[in-house]
Amino acid sequence: MSNPGQAGGVSPERVRAAADALRASCCLVVLTGAGVSKESGIPTFRDALDGLWAQYDPALLATPRGFRRDPRLVWDWYQYRRTLIAQAQPNPGHLAIAALERHLPRVVVITQNIDGLHVQAGSSDVLPVHGDIRLNKCFANCQGDPTLVDISALEWDAEAGPPRCPHCGAYVRPAVVWFEETLPPDASDRAFALARAADVMLVVGTSGVVQPVASLPFLAHEHGATIIEINPSRTPITRLADWFLDGPAGVVLPQVVAALAEEGEGGHA
Repeated sequence: MSNPGQAGGVSPERVRAAADALRASCCLVVLTGAGVSKESGIPTFRDALDGLWAQYDPALLATPRGFRRDPRLVWDWYQYRRTLIAQAQPNPGHLAIAALERHLPRVVVITQNIDGLHVQAGSSDVLPVHGDIRLNKCFANCQGDPTLVDISALEWDAEAGPPRCPHCGAYVRPAVVWFEETLPPDASDRAFALARAADVMLVVGTSGVVQPVASLPFLAHEHGATIIEINPSRTPITRLADWFLDGPAGVVLPQVVAALAEEGEGGHA
């Protein structure tokens, strides 16, 4: 195993080594976390608890029991977060991840982020394991899990709280995974299957502590995958990493993709 390197800047040698590892990949799985979105100006869940929202316990804003207790409060919180996210654009990190598809046979993105920016950046196969804040579903999932609801087709009093499901009358909620909820089975099954199948896993901007997603790099490692981590600081995943590139995704990833493209062009000369 290669030396993960020392913190304090990414050397050109480590950038090239990461690019070489990516070039050899037939099934690259990219795992991203909140750090990638934060570089687009999207605050993390807890960072968004500012101003009027600072007084609230997260358990009241992002759990099923909190929604049952006060649907309007939770709905308003997510409408506020949607407003923040709507102002954001993909950053160079998102764009570099999407650009990997031009150089590698298969790239799949597993993301903990709920903002849809990977798709907006051009990534074609994105698995948002924690859901998508842009979508809504029936709280009762009356037509299956999830029962997505297009609220643009509904008429309701937005001042009174969330709309009602047109199928069963239950409240509509954001289609995201809340605290105290498990991942949707389809998303979970695919994420773990991808981790087992990956020959390289690129881990970007995740703290490595939110389970069960934090276990995916360990599973990939157990199945022989090369692990590359890009993060400004070390995480529990760093000790697994064949290559650790310390820095923001928006700075480091474009360097890696440039090295990948440069070597690829040289190889075709």
